[in-house]
Amino acid sequence: MVIFRQIWFLLQHVYDTWIVPLGRYLYPMTDPQVRYWPPLARWVQWITFLWLAVGLWVLLSASYPSGELEFGDGLYYVRRQLIWVCIGLWGFHRIVHQPLQDSLEISRWGLGVTWLSILFTLLQGVVINGSSRWLAIGPILFQPSEWAKPFLILEAALLFGTWSRKSLRDQVIGLSIFGSMVVGILIQPNLSTAGLCGTLLWMMGWAAGLSRAGLLAIGLIGGSMGIISISLREYQRNRVISFLNPWQYSTDEGYQLVQSLLAVGSGGLQGKGWGMSHQKLFFLPIQYTDFIFSVFAEETGLIGGLLLLLLLTIYCVLGLLISRESQNPVHRLIAFGSVVLLVEQSLLNIGVAIGLLPTTGLPLPFFSYGGNSIVASLWVSGLLIRVARENSPDSI
Repeated sequence: MVIFRQIWFLLQHVYDTWIVPLGRYLYPMTDPQVRYWPPLARWVQWITFLWLAVGLWVLLSASYPSGELEFGDGLYYVRRQLIWVCIGLWGFHRIVHQPLQDSLEISRWGLGVTWLSILFTLLQGVVINGSSRWLAIGPILFQPSEWAKPFLILEAALLFGTWSRKSLRDQVIGLSIFGSMVVGILIQPNLSTAGLCGTLLWMMGWAAGLSRAGLLAIGLIGGSMGIISISLREYQRNRVISFLNPWQYSTDEGYQLVQSLLAVGSGGLQGKGWGMSHQKLFFLPIQYTDFIFSVFAEETGLIGGLLLLLLLTIYCVLGLLISRESQNPVHRLIAFGSVVLLVEQSLLNIGVAIGLLPTTGLPLPFFSYGGNSIVASLWVSGLLIRVARENSPDSI
């Protein structure tokens, strides 16, 4: 009996010391501290988890045929995604429970590493579909432009939030680093992510009250670089041309968009039901990454699409309320940048799927398959929640 009692105490000690803390990292929704958070922080966390859960549900349906055909395992992509979700939730837990100052202190190092990694992709990157966006570490592919997003928000907030106190030298150095990072992403080439990051920086500068003339000049420069990129790269130019009349190019450059429109249109009002998409059966390319919304729309119909837009609207409103409530200009910009990034990227992805925008390679946050994207999205959402917590000091 004594031995059994000792074993029981040992197991209880292991549970209290290791299992419970680990569970809070992997399943933050079970964290008992959440009940003491301010309402906005709780709402954003639950909406984030709802967004993530629906995304995994859609990914299972969209990726099952490909997993079964390619690997003999329909759950192949979902299993790999879950591993990255755990990594993302670990970082999410750390971010929402540590002071923003701690995140800001490491953001410069994080931005520096990802900036160098982006430049390294131009020399030794893994080329997929003509773009050198990835670095291989063993069997794992890392996309530095995705990992850079949370650090870019933090550093941009730190620069623009203290802009009036910065010397001209520091302002020029900061803008040069941001600009070189966007240019590096553009050269990979990755026009969509470069445009997203450039727009994010521009909107954060606008929210910080930077000079309108300066913002106009930066906007013109950024737009000119995009036009130059399109004019120099035939495949980008073809995407724009086919976007204007996809049915005329339905067998080549416009094929993806045509198949996406067929998927969205065939969903009707209520959709065909989960798992019943026809276009995902190897008609629609990359149906579990860039065009996963098309599968979602086919299976859930107009109602499902509108509900997703409602979720994005609620997330956006809550994020802007958190930003407005913050008294610290740096924290205010962190919240603003976080909500802008996730909502803007979602709307761009949806716009491509329904034919409002030319085809790009942006994933749909929390939906698309890809570990780099899911980790970055969770960390960015964690920053927004942390700002909400620090807006109410009593809840920290």
